[in-house]
Amino acid sequence: MRAGPKGTVKAAPLDLSDYPAGRAARRERFIGEYLVTPRGHGAGQPFNLRTFQRDIIGGAFAPGVRTALVSIPRANGKTMLAAALAVAELFVGDMSAEVLVVASDQRQANITLRYAKRMVELNPVLAERVQVFADRLYLPENDATLLPLPAEPGALHGHDPSLLIVDELHVVTEAVWEAVTSVSGKRPESLTLAISTPASSPDSVMWRLVEHGRGGDDPSFYFREFAAPDGCTATDRKAWRVGNPALACRDPFLSEDGIEAARRTIREPVFRQLRLGQWVTGVEAWLPWGAWDDCAAQRAVQPRERVVLAFDGSASGDSTALVGCTLDGYIWLEGIWENPGDPRWRVPREDVDRAVDMAFDRYDVAELAADPWGWRSEIEQWAKRHGERRVVEWNTANAQRMAPATDRLYQAVTTKAVAHDGDSRLALHVAHCVAKPTPMGDLVSKDKRGSPRKIDAAVAAIVAFDRAAWHGTKNRKRARSFA
Repeated sequence: MRAGPKGTVKAAPLDLSDYPAGRAARRERFIGEYLVTPRGHGAGQPFNLRTFQRDIIGGAFAPGVRTALVSIPRANGKTMLAAALAVAELFVGDMSAEVLVVASDQRQANITLRYAKRMVELNPVLAERVQVFADRLYLPENDATLLPLPAEPGALHGHDPSLLIVDELHVVTEAVWEAVTSVSGKRPESLTLAISTPASSPDSVMWRLVEHGRGGDDPSFYFREFAAPDGCTATDRKAWRVGNPALACRDPFLSEDGIEAARRTIREPVFRQLRLGQWVTGVEAWLPWGAWDDCAAQRAVQPRERVVLAFDGSASGDSTALVGCTLDGYIWLEGIWENPGDPRWRVPREDVDRAVDMAFDRYDVAELAADPWGWRSEIEQWAKRHGERRVVEWNTANAQRMAPATDRLYQAVTTKAVAHDGDSRLALHVAHCVAKPTPMGDLVSKDKRGSPRKIDAAVAAIVAFDRAAWHGTKNRKRARSFA
């Protein structure tokens, strides 16, 4: 029925008595017999379930499965499949079936509803039985409802879904997922089905569930992952077909030229995440994909070599780093102290203090630039022991100083004008850095407030490189003045 005042449904209920008993088989048959593709490839034609879609349905609706997660790149028909399963649930699901479609916001949730509405309207048999409202679908013969909801905890409470579809799990928070799981499982065969591209960070609900699914030891959890092979190049078209089933299936509805157009216009880590289904660091990263790794070099810093040190410290449970840089731009990690996961852990200040003294003994330190937050007393002691002109405070929260320093290292990395020791711990801190635009230029920050992904060593590297460049320029001017 179209929008507007709803009359009484006069059409007799569909006779589905000859349908198979299995959950997956019932849904496959209904979709094949009654649904029409509403747009795109095959628009106006019967909904043609491809083999990979049948596999998803067969796994998600297998006996005993309560939660299903499908990780798949964009443009592989996940929203359309979600809409088809939602409509099928109204007819072949439980009595008084309740289908909830949860997305990042109400607008996104309404996209699935819009596809579902169109599927109903394109088949007169369904259109005369389903009441179409602005915000939901209702099937009177079965007292079944399809309702789109935003991913907000308050919107999810009080429901009893037979099928709960979570569109784009990668944007869902822990609070929303807890709300989702708290309302599911009340019925004998209810299912929570999440379909999503990978998240931009391992610090996410989706990554936790992916790890759970990869473990393969939970029979109530179905997991299917479509992704290009690790280590493939972004231009490998065979890898595209592995990660994108809609490109490799019979009667494909995704084209190589469309993927190639996307590859040319978005950053590589974003392309790998969204179009190859890979879990990558650097999707929102400060540095381009692979740029830091390309600057690794084997080099030994010589005893008494002229260097700059930078210190970024934490007072308690964060990480503390001491990074060095030679005057010709070679960065290395001199020391790092990180919380091993113990909430009672505190930075071993005596160890840090000893490491600073040892660095001054080992090298000819032109300057130690230290962030004063939480370490002012130690910095004062270092200045007394090693010289007030050589130990200086550098406030990393000062955007007027940090923005140009950040840009200096960015430019050096992207042009390979800097080298580093390849330390995996420093590389991880660099990979965690997200660019934060300011009027003075980009700064680096964590991906979100309170994130466990530390960046202290990267901040120290930025400061060390900037001060080493300054001292290097100063030395060159002095050399010219003596000529």
